[in-house]
Amino acid sequence: MQSYIMIIEDEPDISGLLVKILQEAGYRTCQAFSGTEAELLLEKSVPDLILLDLMLPGLNGIEICRRIRKLSDIPIIMLTAKDEVIDKVAGLDSGADDYVTKPFAIEELLARMRVALKRVRPEPVVKNIYTCEDLVIDDDKHLVKVGENVVDLTKKEYDLLLYLLKSKNIVLSREQ
Repeated sequence: MQSYIMIIEDEPDISGLLVKILQEAGYRTCQAFSGTEAELLLEKSVPDLILLDLMLPGLNGIEICRRIRKLSDIPIIMLTAKDEVIDKVAGLDSGADDYVTKPFAIEELLARMRVALKRVRPEPVVKNIYTCEDLVIDDDKHLVKVGENVVDLTKKEYDLLLYLLKSKNIVLSREQ
């Protein structure tokens, strides 16, 4: 599933470049060129991640970040020319997850975005659970249940049952 990225940036050239790069990287995007426009967009759709400039007409990036944080935990990466420590601290204290200064390397920004998105949508955990009607084998826990009852099996019984369940709907020879 493609992640949806909101770019809040008042410089059309920078915003357009970000849209192009992010779409080429497989992301869906939307743009807001002011804090007010960003608030209106956020009422209509919720992005997976926000790239937020600090210096915006109307509401500045710090105020937008604070308002978003009152409503949501959407990852926010501040993307700004302000590189003083006091600006970085203010951005992070307002609720931003990360702070990247311009000029920036696209590869680094994309990597920071992937990390922020993973925190929100972690990789699905594959569970080794096999079922057949009311029989359930949880291979990670070495647990066998029939209905709600736990069944104690020897190692050989467990291995044989698991093999048969994994091979469900397959004709097996005696040797197998």
